[in-house]
Amino acid sequence: MNGVSNDSNEKLIQLLEEQLSQSNKRNEELLKQIESLSQQVRYLTKLLYGSKSEKSKYQAPDGQCSLFDDDPFFNEPEHTEEQSTDTVTYTVVRKLHKKKRNDSFLDGLEIEEIHHHPENLQCECCQNEMTEIGSNIVREEAKFIPATVKRVRHIEHAYECRNCKNDLSKNSQIKRGKAPQSAIQRSIAGPTVLAKIVYDKFVQYLPLYRQVKEWNRYGLLTNDKNLSNWVIRIAEDWLLPIYERMKEMLMKKSILHIDETYAQILNRSDGKSAQSNAYNWVFRSVACQGPIIVMFHSALSRSREILKDFVENFKGTIICDGYSAYAGLPNVTFANCWAHVRRKWLKANSKNAEKGVEYCNQLYELERKFKKLSPSKRRKARKKYSKPIVEEFIQWVNESPFYGKSALAEAANYTLKHVVGLKAFLDDGRIAIDNNPAENAIRPNVLGRKNWLFSVSELGAEANAICLSLAETAKVNGIDFYQYLVKVLTELPNLPIHQQPEIIDRYLPWSKNIREACAVAK
Repeated sequence: MNGVSNDSNEKLIQLLEEQLSQSNKRNEELLKQIESLSQQVRYLTKLLYGSKSEKSKYQAPDGQCSLFDDDPFFNEPEHTEEQSTDTVTYTVVRKLHKKKRNDSFLDGLEIEEIHHHPENLQCECCQNEMTEIGSNIVREEAKFIPATVKRVRHIEHAYECRNCKNDLSKNSQIKRGKAPQSAIQRSIAGPTVLAKIVYDKFVQYLPLYRQVKEWNRYGLLTNDKNLSNWVIRIAEDWLLPIYERMKEMLMKKSILHIDETYAQILNRSDGKSAQSNAYNWVFRSVACQGPIIVMFHSALSRSREILKDFVENFKGTIICDGYSAYAGLPNVTFANCWAHVRRKWLKANSKNAEKGVEYCNQLYELERKFKKLSPSKRRKARKKYSKPIVEEFIQWVNESPFYGKSALAEAANYTLKHVVGLKAFLDDGRIAIDNNPAENAIRPNVLGRKNWLFSVSELGAEANAICLSLAETAKVNGIDFYQYLVKVLTELPNLPIHQQPEIIDRYLPWSKNIREACAVAK
């Protein structure tokens, strides 16, 4: 009986130990879940009430400094009454600075003078006429002259030689003046009107239906459907050849920034509903490889096939985020974005995460110092100063026990997953540390999307991509986009661009021809 009792006790103890072990494991899982949920709560609270900037708490933005860094008074320890009994008199000498105006006039602006004379120039004492002794400019003010629409008629005149007409032995000679071709045949929209419509939509982000009211006020009666058709027509006929030439030149580069954002197209050819996401891809070259080119590409998805087709002829390095569609492209290496890594550690919002953010901050601080270096010197400086920080950071992440589904574990996994791409900037001084240039380039598309909301057709979405490409490329190369459009839409319809495609090179947004005629006034 004792043997049976002992066996029962042992089984009971074993059962209790198993239950205790399972309970401990469950408690550990619950603690991890609680920690993960706590991190999420802290992160969401920070999003709701905290600063929206990703800048470090104690780090001043580029070009700015602390208000007290250069003031020795704030760098000295505070003296209490017990520490100092002497009476010291300070004389504060303040240098008076004339406050700089935050508004001014552009040089060369037309000046209109309004002279104000006394109503009565007769001396009240002796009644003689008074003589001017000087004048004073009291103030300058801006005067706005509203835009006007003119009805321009092109009239062709014909001439004949009456002498030849009366001489039966000769053929009568007739000459006729030839009006220039318009950008859109049988349309009342001239180059300046078309340029204004495109400029307002893609630079001022003013949707077409809101532009209609303004055009009606100026005297041009139209509707948003007409404006939309005009944009599509000029994009297809005159801007597309420039767009395609820009793409051809872009694919010859060896480094590209790429990013994508969602859009909406109502009438889709793939049968999906209008609520399904379409996408706009952005491609941007780097400054050290010639004039910067910014290109948008409209697509119904963000699949790898879309990207593969667009960069079919590209060979080199793509700087991007961690989206899986970027992997596996032929003839392409990838450099991943450190801004995304830093964002992941910021999201974790814990003491351990602060160390990860600090590693990223150190790299960015070095990049600010290397900004003006040539690519070769920047590569050497990165090897010497940045590489040890990257190696230490990766080792710290590898050795730190970040597990589970917490934001901290997500940041660690994201970092380790893209180690190769994150190290790419160390080996090439032309490669940026992050993909911010592409994210900044795509921002106008995001702003526009909030205003014009959607594209009705795929043709409209493609026209938007073409216009945005030229607008952003012109902007980054210091070209007045409105003047550029006026020149293109006035001259290209009268040039044999299809027979002589080399003409298009003279109308690229950075060409000498365009810089001389359309550079932004400074």
